[in-house]
Amino acid sequence: MNDYMIGRIIAIGGNTVTVKLNMELEKIENIIHLFVNMKDEDIQIIGEIIEVSEDKAYINLIGEMVNDRFVFGVMRKPSFSSQVYLLSKEEVAKIIGIFDYKENKDLILGYSPIYQNVQIGININDFFSHHFAIFGSTGSGKSSSIARIFQNLFAKKESIAYRASIFIFDAYGEYHSAFRDLNKQNPYINFKTYTTNLHFSETEVLKIPVWLLDVDDIALLLGADRHSQLPIIEKALKLVTIFGQEEELVLKHKNDIIARALLDILSSGRPPVQIRDQIISVLTTYNTRNLNLETEIFQPGYTRPLKQLLAIDSSGKIRDIELIVNFLEKFLTEDLELSLPDGSFPYTLKDLRDAFEFALISEGILKSDRVYDESNALRTRLNSLINSNYSAYFDYPEYVSKNEYIRRLLTAHNGRKAQIINFNINYIDDRLAKTITKIYAKLLFNYAKELEKRATLPFHIILEEAHRYVQNDSDVELLGYNIFERITKEGRKYGVLLGLISQRPSELSETTLSQCGNFLIFKMLHPRDVGYIREMLPNITNEIIKNLRILQPGTCMGFGVGFRIPVMIKFNMPNPQPESSSADISKTWFINKSQQ
Repeated sequence: MNDYMIGRIIAIGGNTVTVKLNMELEKIENIIHLFVNMKDEDIQIIGEIIEVSEDKAYINLIGEMVNDRFVFGVMRKPSFSSQVYLLSKEEVAKIIGIFDYKENKDLILGYSPIYQNVQIGININDFFSHHFAIFGSTGSGKSSSIARIFQNLFAKKESIAYRASIFIFDAYGEYHSAFRDLNKQNPYINFKTYTTNLHFSETEVLKIPVWLLDVDDIALLLGADRHSQLPIIEKALKLVTIFGQEEELVLKHKNDIIARALLDILSSGRPPVQIRDQIISVLTTYNTRNLNLETEIFQPGYTRPLKQLLAIDSSGKIRDIELIVNFLEKFLTEDLELSLPDGSFPYTLKDLRDAFEFALISEGILKSDRVYDESNALRTRLNSLINSNYSAYFDYPEYVSKNEYIRRLLTAHNGRKAQIINFNINYIDDRLAKTITKIYAKLLFNYAKELEKRATLPFHIILEEAHRYVQNDSDVELLGYNIFERITKEGRKYGVLLGLISQRPSELSETTLSQCGNFLIFKMLHPRDVGYIREMLPNITNEIIKNLRILQPGTCMGFGVGFRIPVMIKFNMPNPQPESSSADISKTWFINKSQQ
């Protein structure tokens, strides 16, 4: 059909041109989705045939050819005298293919299912310098496409993406099989994986040094949902800086904290019985070797343990209250200005728990039942974490700084740079998985912001099943920000980019999705998700929406900054494939009679 004139224009309305066909009827069914050039003296308008009805073709205008290059967008319309030609494959390549391919700048994605042998690709910078999203129903080819993209990227022999840093949060443990042999194909490229499977000895277990977490991280880890809980977390982290020091100094500050809490209770004006019971409760839970219920208090002529001094006399008063106050005041030290830990020394979750215990009374929580209950919920969750298998993910074996920790993440087992770092988070629940992805995202984002030369070490964070983690959470109300939303707003200038892979785009954070610059959308069926895509994504047409419902597995619509026009792409199957195929029921169910 090269240079084949298909007919004449009989109607021009809005963005659609109607052409009276002069082709034989048997050829008409083959021209839907083909491109045409409407030539008229000094202009060439490019359109796509979107519908054929009897002897008419309806063409959607998409751009112009200017100086032999395609320009998206239509400022002018063809005239009725324009000649309408089908584009040759060479001309089509200028629209949907890669013009003047360069190995270090361009990447082949797949090929056109409409035009045989026409490869479709992207300019690497136009695609990977923007956040991107890959959507599609289960089995539509999302995981295979991301595997194919990176296999193609790292298959380059002359221009090697050595400084690429791709962090994949692998919800199902699918990608290990797709990337594990990259080094065999190219010795400069390395794949590294961490697992949350505590019983699989062949892969390094994901571990995060707890001393690299800040107030916001701990709040997410413990599921904080009240502003009143943040000061307790902050105080606990400050106390860790003390509790990590020599024993006598720790003891001094523990005594000070307990004594201040008890003095607050004694001066609260509450009934004596309540004061006594609260002091006993505090000293039962929080005590040291020289400040506890059995501590002896000296008086002229005799000594008595502290608990005896709490006795209530016949008049209903604590007779020795002044003696207790004088005793406790001896433990008070000068106020010490505490600072948050800066990651320069190690501590454990158990150290944090001890600091948390004393933070509760240090902040006077016992004077407010409501605030105490809210903060005590965090202590309970911290204890549950410590006593669960999940504590292993925060049990780092030795001290490392933040910079050293990230350097280790980026270093393969052979000592060379790792280009793909895969986190298999299949063995933890969604709540912890969301927290871990947020912790890593913030850690990488902050590291990139602190680089002396901005964006010199780009990080791409790929989130499989992104709708589980990138949601309209309460983080903004509690912390003032959501890390994924912050990255989509600010990350590009620091070289931190998100890749969202999801089968439920309607459950994603609207702010995050609105900042994506490129989209690969596979077959979508759920009306809510299709409607959400129509509402949220720029430049999406009714034609694209129609196509989404009938796409074959492995075929998607690509559009955004990296594409000249919305284009249909057929991906080759990755080799090797990710472990993302559905269960083979017939193979599992049936056996030969000889196997019985």
